[in-house]
Amino acid sequence: MKKSIGLIEFKSIAKGIEATDEMIKSANVELVLSTPICPGKYISLISGDVGAVKNAIEVGKNVGSSFTVEYHVISNISEAVFPALTATGEIEKISSLGIIETISAITSIVVGDMALKAANVQLLEIRLARGLGGKGFVLITGEVAAVKQAIKACENNLEDSGGIISAVSIASPNKELISKIM
Repeated sequence: MKKSIGLIEFKSIAKGIEATDEMIKSANVELVLSTPICPGKYISLISGDVGAVKNAIEVGKNVGSSFTVEYHVISNISEAVFPALTATGEIEKISSLGIIETISAITSIVVGDMALKAANVQLLEIRLARGLGGKGFVLITGEVAAVKQAIKACENNLEDSGGIISAVSIASPNKELISKIM
């Protein structure tokens, strides 16, 4: 069982790969994602027990040194976040759609977990940074009121940081639209 997730972003691809290698050698963690992102940055996501993830992120920060841009550890993360990172979750019905656009990939994962914990919604996808200029976005579904409640909770929690660029909810989205954006 994955209990936490660690995210770290580097401003050097070479240093990001080196730091990620050291991170996964240093602790009992699973590498979820490790990839270049726009514009010339590198991001790695790991999962595991909280202590192991915190240890690995510390190693990544030290190896990445001045090339480390941002890092975050989310404890007690919802299991539903993991399939959303690869858009492999199974959703039977999309009665409404919530779209939350974030300033960074890391913020997208934080928002996805936060939305799940704030209201009775399901994560469709957490899209990270690739082709998005380093930004990310989260797609959620559920009853209209629940989607609006989740969006409001995310906006309220991240208001001071400016982590959310824009958020909207769409009641009864067109099926053709859904097939094109997923």
